[in-house]
Amino acid sequence: MNIFRLTGDLSHLAAIIILLLKIWKTRSCAGISGKSQILFALVFTSRYLDLLTSFISLYNTTMKVIYIGCAYATVYLIYAKFKATYDGNHDTFRVEFLVVPVGGLAFLVNHDFSPLEILWTFSIYLESVAILPQLFMISKTGEAETITTHYLFFLGLYRALYLINWIWRFYFEGFFDMIAIVAGVVQTILYCDFFYLYVTKGEGRSQLSIPTLFISQLTNVWTEPFLNQVFSRVMVKHALQFTE
Repeated sequence: MNIFRLTGDLSHLAAIIILLLKIWKTRSCAGISGKSQILFALVFTSRYLDLLTSFISLYNTTMKVIYIGCAYATVYLIYAKFKATYDGNHDTFRVEFLVVPVGGLAFLVNHDFSPLEILWTFSIYLESVAILPQLFMISKTGEAETITTHYLFFLGLYRALYLINWIWRFYFEGFFDMIAIVAGVVQTILYCDFFYLYVTKGEGRSQLSIPTLFISQLTNVWTEPFLNQVFSRVMVKHALQFTE
């Protein structure tokens, strides 16, 4: 394991711990997208099913168990323990617009057409866009607590370090995984304008005022008018076929 993968894993773990500590210490999940956390739980569940079939190393197994456990613990805190503090009015991203296309893509573009491989591919694709509900929620409220921005920063840092890890592995090990690299690039791009705001405006503030993120503007355009039109046309088409 190279240093970039190790620091990427540690950054990912730091993000998860920051989020859990934030929720537990404040006894509140305000500002946290429960939908993003459900997607991350789905990512880890579908990716780490190989825990039941193979053993790579103690480190690998430990990290997988921690990720799965923390993901479901976060979902529990949001939807059960501190449900009264959950801001469902702003957590309105339509996650089916992510899960369904990603699931279809995993069936079409994968390394091997087997159940575990398709689920692994699904998790890679889904992870690349799982943060969208959180970014969408922040853009709707217009601000985020500093601790939440730290969580997002370390998540983005984890993915950026993993991109460097893939480059390292290509040059020194001859290993190249197009699916993981493309998904990683997409995920890193989603964080770019947030990174800029974090670095330039976040220092020393208890809350970070965030104008509408560029990616969220695209999300609004994509998820609301466009898809509504598509579904409306499909429904009209089927209605016409039914009446003929």
